[in-house]
Amino acid sequence: MALLGLLDREPSHGYDLKRDYDAYFGRGRPLPFGQVYATLARLARDGKAIAGEAEPGAGPDRKRYTITETGKSEVEMWLAEPIPPEPHLQTDLFVKVVLSLMLGRPAEEYLDIQRAAHLRRMRELTELKQRGNLVDALLADHGLFHLEADLRWIDLTAARLTALAKEVAS
Repeated sequence: MALLGLLDREPSHGYDLKRDYDAYFGRGRPLPFGQVYATLARLARDGKAIAGEAEPGAGPDRKRYTITETGKSEVEMWLAEPIPPEPHLQTDLFVKVVLSLMLGRPAEEYLDIQRAAHLRRMRELTELKQRGNLVDALLADHGLFHLEADLRWIDLTAARLTALAKEVAS
């Protein structure tokens, strides 16, 4: 949907879409070129975008993609639809803690290691927030809020490990 939304701004080549996606949404997780072109092929197949004629360029010929009315409608519906507010009830953190207790391994050590990793990442995001632009700051805030919630959960879980171990053992 992000690529389709970027196409809604203006017709673009796959290379330009990847660049814009990475600049705004892919911080630390750049989108692979193969995924961009596979997505564009699906959008064209589904009538949400149209591929233009191949244009010569400095490298291989490139096609400029244009969003269709169907694509515009889908972007509009997607933007208007709220993201489910329910948190994931079974995260990797939870699974690792429960499994470590089931396997008789030291869950508290795992939680300590995870807490340290979260704190390191929070320091990195805080630095990014301080030296970056507004987009960087907002993305860093989003990540920081999630990490803060995870840290609260880690602390709460650490305080309840004995009770959880008894429940998991029964």
